[in-house]
Amino acid sequence: MSEPIGTRTDHLELVETQSVCRFSCRFNCGSLVSRVPKGEGETFGSVLQRRLSRRSVLKVGLVAGASAALGSALRLGDTPAAHASPVTAPAAAPAAQASVLNFTAIKPDTSDEVKVAEGYRSQVLLSWGDPLFTDVGAFDVNDQTADAQARRFGFNTDFVAYLPLPLGSKTASEGLIWTNHEYTDGLMMFPDYDNKNPSKQQVDIELAAHGASIVFARRNGGGNGGGEWTYDAGSTYNRRITGTTPIRISGPAAGDEWLKTSADTAGLQVAGTLNNCGGGWTPWGTILTAEENFNQYFANADLLPAEDPRKKVHARYGLPTAASERLWEIHHDRFDISKEPNEPFRFGWVVEVDPYEPTSTPVKRTALGRFKHEAATTVVAPSGKVVVYTGDDERFDYAYKFVTDGVYNPNDRAANMGLLDSGTLYVAKFNDDGSGEWIPLVFGQGPLTTANGWRSQADVLIRARQAGDAVGAAKMDRPEDIEASPVTGKVYMALTNNTQRGTEGRAAVDRANPRANNAFGHIIEWTEAGGDHAALSFRWDIFMLCGRPDDETAYFAGFPKDQVSPIGSPDNLAFDTRGNLWIATDGQPANVKVNDAIHGVPVEGAERGHLKQLLSAVPGAEVASLAFNADDTALFASIQHPGEGGKLGAPTSVWPTGTYARPSLVVVTNLRGGAVGA
Repeated sequence: MSEPIGTRTDHLELVETQSVCRFSCRFNCGSLVSRVPKGEGETFGSVLQRRLSRRSVLKVGLVAGASAALGSALRLGDTPAAHASPVTAPAAAPAAQASVLNFTAIKPDTSDEVKVAEGYRSQVLLSWGDPLFTDVGAFDVNDQTADAQARRFGFNTDFVAYLPLPLGSKTASEGLIWTNHEYTDGLMMFPDYDNKNPSKQQVDIELAAHGASIVFARRNGGGNGGGEWTYDAGSTYNRRITGTTPIRISGPAAGDEWLKTSADTAGLQVAGTLNNCGGGWTPWGTILTAEENFNQYFANADLLPAEDPRKKVHARYGLPTAASERLWEIHHDRFDISKEPNEPFRFGWVVEVDPYEPTSTPVKRTALGRFKHEAATTVVAPSGKVVVYTGDDERFDYAYKFVTDGVYNPNDRAANMGLLDSGTLYVAKFNDDGSGEWIPLVFGQGPLTTANGWRSQADVLIRARQAGDAVGAAKMDRPEDIEASPVTGKVYMALTNNTQRGTEGRAAVDRANPRANNAFGHIIEWTEAGGDHAALSFRWDIFMLCGRPDDETAYFAGFPKDQVSPIGSPDNLAFDTRGNLWIATDGQPANVKVNDAIHGVPVEGAERGHLKQLLSAVPGAEVASLAFNADDTALFASIQHPGEGGKLGAPTSVWPTGTYARPSLVVVTNLRGGAVGA
């Protein structure tokens, strides 16, 4: 999803001959990036279009521009994988069914309103500042306090999940809605904000606007999926988690010396969760919320002594060497590395939260590793072990999965609550022959030994990026969401973009990242060996090379390019129950500047690759996340940072209020009734 403030050079709007970072006005990117060059002979897109059929052997030519020879590889197998829904016990998957998305695609749009395909409607369910409790009054942007914000819907909606009530049911008309609040933007929140000298009150409000919201929502009337959705401010399930909520630290890194601070000398409890981007949910009904760009909150790494080993680790995670852009360190010592050098090690984890128990304590599960987590998608393997897929959203960083030691017990919820504290973290290697392997990140194995400077499994997990470096993991083009099909079990990973691919001093193109100056991004598809998500090897291929249909490098799983919608920067993914893949974007390309979007695409059958745009967001916004209810009759979507690049008094968007922008959660429904896309 979002890059840290000041580093968003990959969020691009492609024009005819060059691309311009749309955040340059505020984030000082100043980048002009040449369009993907044409190479000699065939382009990668044309090779894929001609050679890749669903059951064929891949025999490829040359990648466009700087791409190297691709080699040969088998296509992904067609045998349905053993698979279980993230909310059910293990079971064999049904045979793959061809699917058709029955709506007319909309065109890219630039207007300041959320638009959806004909026959659909969108409604705003929740916006920043909406009260989540009956004792909180209506929101007034000119009258904010931290205490009130901690009981209101937070800022910058991100990962969204629908959890049916009661727990374990498939109720589609009412349930709990979880929404991450990734980060804040003082210029869009306060009329008098000075980004060179924020007040302590403003900083505290921003801390309270981070984290997540849990709210009870229901559909009112209109059977067969119709009717308006509303939320209930009086529900006892409603909850806010913020940047100061007490959170327990568990797993192998709990209590490690590098997790201890002056406020927590035991290294077992941290104040809050920050930069919650993607996420997932577990078979036992808990939420996994992923901390991503935590580096932006800290300052003054260069004030550590040169010989301090923590200094090099902070550099690998991109922590500022001097003042941060946020300047929270002015008011809170914990964000000043020179005063609290271990505080950054307490962020960058996956946090487990029980949404059905409003008084439960969230837990940072350190066994899943520390990096800029984008997703935390769970699948139950045939053995009963739980697998969690997660990406590290940084250029040239890695894709991971975690496999539990224990097995899921569908009959004992309490017994599952500690499953994520014990297991093995693996990092992916994508080979040019279409094979792949999962390399364990285990202290004492391979290069991760005392002789090579590793001191414990806690150390491996705290320095997961360096561990990936050491074992030779595949350097990817910003791995973001990773999702498994509920029908076939195949796994899909969104790689948002990487305009530094192939540039001097950076990693060259390879078969898994086949385009230099990859402004559009792509999606990889793989099948785990034997259909077992806990397997240590897999077969992979490229499902989509995003772009405009007229781009010679674009590829849509072999579907005719002139019949698909343009797409760029795939960010988050979701499957409906029929096995269609839905894609939310963060950098939608076209000949003119256009809004980000939601697209749907079948992944099986004759319509495989037929990408259609369902929704268009508003200027400055990304569609940060999307999720269906239990029967696909509602699609919830996060419209994050509308109007970004402006400020409260001079907005570039006034959606949805008409006077100023408010990040919001929308719900899309089918006016004809029934499932979205059916």
